[in-house]
Amino acid sequence: MYTPEMKELIKKVDQTRPSRLGKDFPRMEPDQKQDVLKNFHPDHIASGFKPLPVGVNKGDRVPLEMAELFEARSLIENADLDLNTFDYDVDVLVVGGGGAGAAAALLAKENGADVLLVTKLRFGDSNTMMAQGGIQAADKENDSPTTHYLDVMGGGHYTNIPELVRALVSDAPLVIKWLEDLGTMFDKKEDSTMVTIHGGGTSRKRMHSARDYTGAEIMRTLRDETLNKGVKVVEFCTAVELLLDEDGKAAGCVLQNLETEEFLVARAKTVIFATGGSGRLHFQGFPTTNHTGATADGLVMGYRAGAKLAFMDTIQYHPTGAAYPPQILGLLITEKVRGLGATPLNIDGEQFVYHLEPRDVAAASIIRECRERKKGIITPTGMVGVWLDAPLIDHIHGEGTIEKQLPAMHRQFARFGIDIRKEPMLFYPALHYQNGGLLIDENGMSNIENFYVAGENAGGMHGRNRLMGNSLLDIIVFGRRAGMHAAEKCREVKLKKLSVEHVKNYHDELEKNGVDTGGRVSPMVLPHYTHREVLEV
Repeated sequence: MYTPEMKELIKKVDQTRPSRLGKDFPRMEPDQKQDVLKNFHPDHIASGFKPLPVGVNKGDRVPLEMAELFEARSLIENADLDLNTFDYDVDVLVVGGGGAGAAAALLAKENGADVLLVTKLRFGDSNTMMAQGGIQAADKENDSPTTHYLDVMGGGHYTNIPELVRALVSDAPLVIKWLEDLGTMFDKKEDSTMVTIHGGGTSRKRMHSARDYTGAEIMRTLRDETLNKGVKVVEFCTAVELLLDEDGKAAGCVLQNLETEEFLVARAKTVIFATGGSGRLHFQGFPTTNHTGATADGLVMGYRAGAKLAFMDTIQYHPTGAAYPPQILGLLITEKVRGLGATPLNIDGEQFVYHLEPRDVAAASIIRECRERKKGIITPTGMVGVWLDAPLIDHIHGEGTIEKQLPAMHRQFARFGIDIRKEPMLFYPALHYQNGGLLIDENGMSNIENFYVAGENAGGMHGRNRLMGNSLLDIIVFGRRAGMHAAEKCREVKLKKLSVEHVKNYHDELEKNGVDTGGRVSPMVLPHYTHREVLEV
C-alpha cells in the first residue's frame, strides 16, 4: 500500500494522463542514445569492471563480481576423484533445467541419443520460468525474418555475430509452431490468429505471449514433454567442473549432489551447458529479476577448460524492476506493460523517455532522471524510482485489459494493496540479463570440441543489448540446434581417458600471474546473502 505522501504524488500522474492519451513521446536520435548510454548506463562505469588476468580472454573486461569467480580455485581441487569409475555414462549430458536445457534434451532424445539432464534445483527452476512478456517471431504477413534480423542487429548496436542472428530469426517461426504443437497456449484472437504486440526496439508487432506468464507456459510445456519422452532427469545435482579427455575434447562433468555433497562422475560423448545467467552476483549492487540459481556456473567451468567468452563487459539492466513495495524489490515488471501503452513518468507526472526505447537506452534514461535530474520518487526504505502509468492501459484499450492481459502483474501488486488498474507502479532498472557468455557457432558448439552451450550462458547473438522476446526465442532456437547437433556428433565420438589436468593448469596460471584467490572457490552454485559476521555468531 502506498504511503499518504506517495498517494499525494500520484495525483500528478492522474492530472497529466488526459494530455498523454493518444500522443507519442518523441523517440531519441542516435546521438542522443549514445550520449545517455555513455553517461548513465552501468556498462560505462569503469570502476565496475576489471580485465581478466588469465585464460583465453586474458585482458578482456568483466564485472568485478564475476572476476572474483574467474580468479578462484576449483571446488574439486582437493577432491578424491576416480575418473575411471562412472556414476553416469551417456551420449549427451545436458547441464541445466530451464528452457534451453529442456529443448536440447528433447531434440537430442528425438535424434536417437541416450540423454541425461542434471539441474542444481528443481527441473524448471530457471529464468525461463520467470520470463513474462513474450517471444519474438516474424510469422505475420507484414513481417519477415529479414526485418526481424535488422531489428535484432539494431538493438545490439550492430555488434551481434551475424551468423547467430540469422539462425535466431530464421528458426523463429518454426519455434512458435513447435511450441504450439507441443501444447503451449499462446494468446489468440477469436478467429484463432495469434495476438502479437510491440516490444522495445521492434519495428513490427511480433511479440507472441501467454498473458504475462509466457515463460512459465513455455517451461510447463517443455518440462512435461521432456518427462513424457523418458529423458532421465536428476534434480538438486549441480555440475562443478567440465571433464575433458586426453585430447582436450569435452567428455563429461564432475557433478555434486547438493544434499549429500558427494562428487559424482558423469561421462558423456557430448556435453551441453544450459546453466543460465549471472544475475544473483548483483553487479554494482543492483537488485535482480533472476532466479536463485543464476550464479554464472557455466561461464566459470567453461572458461577454466579453455572455452572462449564474448561480450562479457555488457550486462542488461531491465528498465522496469519493482522499486516498491520492498517485499518485491527487483521483481520484473514485464515489458508487455509498456507494450500495451504504459508510460514512464517522473515525480512531476511528466514523461521523460519514449516508452518503447530499447532496454539499455530506457534504463540509462531512468537512471539519468533519478540521479542527475533528481526527478525520482523516494520510497520509505530510501530506494528511488519513477512511475509507470499502468492505468493508462485500460484508458487506451478499454476497461478490463489489465486483468485480462496482465493477470500475474495485477495479482503481484494487489497482494500489497496496490491496484495497478487505478494506481501507477514504482520502478527502477534491475539486473536482468547477461548479454554475453561462452562463444558459440550456429549449432551451439564452443571452440572446445564436443562442448555445446545454449541459453543465457551463450554469447554472441544479442551483441551489446538484447531486445525483449529474443531470450525466450534464443533458448529454444539454440537449445534445439545444440541438442540436434550433439546427438549427431556423438555417433562419431570415440571415448578416451578422462582428465581434469586443465584445472591444475588453470591454478598454475593464476599463481604464475600473481592472482590472490583469497581462499575463494568457484563455481558459486548458490548465492551468498548472509553477512559473514552473522555466519560467525
